[in-house]
Amino acid sequence: MCHIPAIPIFEQSVVVASHPSSVCIVQSCILSLFIQWFAYVVMEEAIIMYSSEGKVYNLSSNTESMHGEELVQSKEHEKINDLQERRYMKYGCQHYRRRCRIRAPCCNEIFHCRHCHNEAKDDIKIDPKLRHDLSRHQIKQVICLLCGTEQEVQQNCISCGVCMGKYFCGICKLFDDDVSKKQYHCGGCGICRTGGSENFFHCDKCGCCQSTLLKNSHACVEKAMHHDCPVCFEYLFESMDEIAVLPCGHTIHINCMNEMRKHLQYACPLCSKSVCDMSKVWEKFDLEIAATPMPEQYQNKMVWILCNDCGRSGNVKYHVIAQKCLNCNSYNTRQT
Repeated sequence: MCHIPAIPIFEQSVVVASHPSSVCIVQSCILSLFIQWFAYVVMEEAIIMYSSEGKVYNLSSNTESMHGEELVQSKEHEKINDLQERRYMKYGCQHYRRRCRIRAPCCNEIFHCRHCHNEAKDDIKIDPKLRHDLSRHQIKQVICLLCGTEQEVQQNCISCGVCMGKYFCGICKLFDDDVSKKQYHCGGCGICRTGGSENFFHCDKCGCCQSTLLKNSHACVEKAMHHDCPVCFEYLFESMDEIAVLPCGHTIHINCMNEMRKHLQYACPLCSKSVCDMSKVWEKFDLEIAATPMPEQYQNKMVWILCNDCGRSGNVKYHVIAQKCLNCNSYNTRQT
């Protein structure tokens, strides 16, 4: 291959004429230089963008500006969140953790919550003529515990911006920072419940929320919770304590049911049906009765009984320990 001396581009035409065999090499050099020049122009246009007003915007600086604005907005959101989260879980009463108090319109006094009001104003020590309670829907004004501003019911303080309750229900006027309770508002009940809406369903006949585990198996009792606990006499529908639904459909506080068990009481206080599976206990009754024969004058004595579990009646042999239902083998019976 012939050697081409290094000469300027404008002299390449002479070289091409004097070296016909090197045409391809020269054309390749020219094409390479043209490609480099074109790439340089394209990069310049990509870096600088002209507006219709003749102003020049640098894309790299514009990108940095956009990131700067996002950073400022992020900091502003963090600042707002910090303001709203001040003194979280630091205030409240035995019923709720919240950063506000309520003004009771009935007596114009300030309390942490309506339960605190009812405990103070509906106590047995209060003059019966002055006793009263406060409904959740009557609450109109709240007082921020951080800045002391009194205002209409709302989640965030209009003065200092603090969130007065992580959970807030405008219908029930409820504030609570302790969201571990999984509060939710039930439209059927018309009040807020705890335990998570995914774990309960509203039964229209019972008039209350029931566990999803009982959706297709619970015994419906009309207005099951719209009465007092049969043990402690607290109104169950608005009670803050856990409630158990018995197999018969009646309701009772779990704590009250546990107290009954401590005293060996295993029947519903309202209908006397067994509150749990008693088959093992009935087997022990069989053994005890077999080991305790009745005196001769009572061996053939017959009595009429009514079974509290199945509702059947029958004529059975009398025994001093208990009488067994011939239909369901239960000893939860009574003489009639």
